[in-house]
Amino acid sequence: MAHPSHPPPRPPKPPIATTDLAVSIGALILTVAFGVVAAAMGLFSLAFLDYCPPESRSAEGAATAVGTALLAAFAIGVVGLVVMVIQLYRRKPGWPLAVASFAWCALAVVLGGVGYVMAVGA
Repeated sequence: MAHPSHPPPRPPKPPIATTDLAVSIGALILTVAFGVVAAAMGLFSLAFLDYCPPESRSAEGAATAVGTALLAAFAIGVVGLVVMVIQLYRRKPGWPLAVASFAWCALAVVLGGVGYVMAVGA
């Protein structure tokens, strides 16, 4: 007989769904790979700004657009990772957050590209 001052034992947590875990990890790996490629493209796009006509470009604007986009994508990716892990720990679906993180990171990079094009006048 259980002692009245002891709470009953907690039931064990159910296992994490394998499909959810696989899709979540896959989406986050895709997000990281996309971020690495976007960072490399951003670096190269800034490295060759010297070949644009000075009248039609703003090197500061281009650097700000690229830097802001990459920082925003990085922050979105980190927040998405943390929230996804918390969801998986709670045994709730994490894949929607991982896929949304990828989509928001892609949007941040695309907006950074638009800002870059506007700054260099291309």
